[in-house]
Amino acid sequence: MKPLATRLAALPALAAALLLLPGAAHASSINGAELSVLWAVPFVGILLSIAIWPLAAHRFWEHHYGKISAAWALAFLLPFAVKFGAGEAVHAFAHAMLAEFIPFIVLLTALFVVSGGIYIRGNLQGTPALNTAILAVGAVLASFMGTTGASMLLIRPLIRANDQRQRCMHVIIFFIFIVSNIGGALTPLGDPPLFMGFLKGVTFFWTAQHILPEMLFMLAIMLPLFYALDTWFFRREDKPRMDPTPTGAEKFGFDGAINFVLLACIVSLVLMSGIWKTEAGFEVLGTHIALPGLVRDIGLIVVAVVSLAITPKAVHQRNQFGWEPMKEVAKLFAGIFLTIVPVIAMLQAGTDGAFGAVVSAVNNADGTPNPAAYFWATGILSSFLDNTPTYLVFFNTASGDAAQLMGPLAATLTAVSAGAVFMGANTYIGNAPNLMVKAIAEDRGVKMPSFFGYMAWSFGILVPLFVVLTFIFFR
Repeated sequence: MKPLATRLAALPALAAALLLLPGAAHASSINGAELSVLWAVPFVGILLSIAIWPLAAHRFWEHHYGKISAAWALAFLLPFAVKFGAGEAVHAFAHAMLAEFIPFIVLLTALFVVSGGIYIRGNLQGTPALNTAILAVGAVLASFMGTTGASMLLIRPLIRANDQRQRCMHVIIFFIFIVSNIGGALTPLGDPPLFMGFLKGVTFFWTAQHILPEMLFMLAIMLPLFYALDTWFFRREDKPRMDPTPTGAEKFGFDGAINFVLLACIVSLVLMSGIWKTEAGFEVLGTHIALPGLVRDIGLIVVAVVSLAITPKAVHQRNQFGWEPMKEVAKLFAGIFLTIVPVIAMLQAGTDGAFGAVVSAVNNADGTPNPAAYFWATGILSSFLDNTPTYLVFFNTASGDAAQLMGPLAATLTAVSAGAVFMGANTYIGNAPNLMVKAIAEDRGVKMPSFFGYMAWSFGILVPLFVVLTFIFFR
């Protein structure tokens, strides 16, 4: 799901210019079978920019990442307008922004604001036992308040608890693995791909019934592994640094607890948009805006505004609440959601598209789905594409019929769901909370690894576990 809060100056200007052209606002769809693999270059370009610029020119990237994101978006939109016409370009822009990016960012912003209004106080000390307990609690919360909500609620107290330690980068990395991704596998509220399945007809508790063993397997290995690793680092600490946020003998509790009620409102709004079935809505530039989604998004904006209004300033100050992490996510994902348009179209073209080999690879020789192949294909693409459209591509490739996927093809739907949720942890851009947690950690002084440095951790820890998971559950 996705917001327009990103003021990418060039893109609205392009849209405004195209709207002046005749016939610009008609509905259309992109035939992925007609697209060359070269249309994926802008998407690959923005991914490489996120990976390389922070390493090669960190200060330049900090000041200009929004412009770089906009440049790659224009590298797709302008040639697309020339080749397919202004109307097609406007439709692609409008659909990416209105149907995907705006709902996505509205939901993230609401969760970011509301969770940022809750301050967990107490004399928190970042011992291996406490850190492991926070990760375990976060894994449970993630399936019921979303990976974004759980991440935003717990990342600040986790960083504060470890602010005296000299080495805590690994704590944040495992937090992303567990709380921002794997923990969200049990309900449609946990992660956007599962919510999309819910909208397609997958029942609310189906995922919990079918993915619980895989999730427990991952957590049963990762939590003890983290405890052992954190203990190793903890015992090798030199003299602790001066605590920048001393808590003294402060009693454990919550400030801004009214925001828990607002979190419940967010959950209710999301559920409402999935349960409320109606054809009511209207068209904007060829994009259908459904009434339930519109009500949800307006409600989420109201919830965020109410949270900002009623949360005491002292709570935001103690949380060091700021907008920079949200701005970074919004600007980068605006570019990602635009440049991903032709990539998704080529994938949806199936064997007729430029990525036909990928689609063919997930089926057995007799044409039946191969769960292991679906798990890895969905997972690898979810690591670098947005995991929600990737889930939808393979949901439709497998059958597209929720009843059949929950029945005879249950193993395939389980593989698609697990691949999308679990392997979103492989990169910073696999799932939106990953980038938000990284931005918050860096804003609080934690030195986080580069794009490829993070992948070294994920490929060293997660990928071997995914291989074992495949042999146990998806043979």
